Amino acid sequence: MILTDFDYARPAGLDEALVLLGRTPGARVLAGGQSLLPELRGGTATARLLVDVRRLEELRGIDGSPDGALRIGAATTLAELAGHPLVLGSAPGLAAAARANGDPQVRNLGTVGGNLSAGGRATDLPVAAIAADARVELAGPHGRHSLPAEEFATAGPPRGSLVTALLVPAGGRAAAFEKTADRATRYPLCAAAVRITPDGPRIAVTGATARPLRLTGVEARLHGTESTTEYTTEAVLAAFRAEPRELFVPGRGTSAEYLGHLAGVLTARALKRAQALT
Repeated sequence: MILTDFDYARPAGLDEALVLLGRTPGARVLAGGQSLLPELRGGTATARLLVDVRRLEELRGIDGSPDGALRIGAATTLAELAGHPLVLGSAPGLAAAARANGDPQVRNLGTVGGNLSAGGRATDLPVAAIAADARVELAGPHGRHSLPAEEFATAGPPRGSLVTALLVPAGGRAAAFEKTADRATRYPLCAAAVRITPDGPRIAVTGATARPLRLTGVEARLHGTESTTEYTTEAVLAAFRAEPRELFVPGRGTSAEYLGHLAGVLTARALKRAQALT
C-alpha cells in the first residue's frame, strides 16, 4: 500500500515535464519506478506530484557517432542497454553493469536515468559511467548542461531538472565490470569498473565506499609499476592495500579491511577481462 497522497501527470514533451517539476515543490520524476515506488509504499519517501517521463521520445534511444561515442537516453531501459550492439561494441563495461542489475523484470522496467540518480543507495551504472569517463546530461530551467559522472554521483540532479542522457566518449572498448551482490537486495556489496586507456587504467568502485568513487591513487600506483599490457592480481591488491582504510565503509557484517580486499579482487578480475579486449 502506498502511504502518501500525490498527484500524477504524464507530460507530452520534455518542456512540459520541466515546467511541472519546476513549479511544484516536492515533485518527483517517475520512470521505471523500481526505487521510488517501493520507497513511497514503505513511507520512506514522499511526493506531491509524480511526473511520468517513461514515454518521452526525447529521453529514449541509443545513438552512436562514427568515432564510437554514444548518447544513451535516460529513459532507455537497463535491458535495452545491456543488449544493444553499439553499447556491447563501444562500452562493454556499461553493458555488463546493466546486466548485473536485479532480475529480468527489474531490467525491463528500470531506466538509465533512474539508476544513475539513485542517491543514497549503491547501484551499478554510476561506477561504470565513472570508469568510462562519461558525462550525465541534464535539462532544467536554465537549459541543458552536463556533469562528469563522478560529480553527478555526489551531487545528484538539481531541483527542477532531470537526467536526459548519458554521454559516453569514444575509446572505451577495453572496459569491464565486476560485482559481488548483497544476497537479499541484489545491490552491490562491492562493484568495480575499469577502463584501460593509453594513460593507464581508470578504476572506480561502489558499495564498499560511501559513494561511487574513482580511485586515482590506485590508478597511479598501477600505472607507475605495471606495463600497459598486464596488471597482475598481486600488483592490484598491493595498490589497494596502500589506500587509506577509512576509504572503505564497513557495514552489513563486513569490515573495512574485508571490503578493501574485495574491491581489489574485483578490480583485478575486471582488469583481466578488459585486457582481453585491448
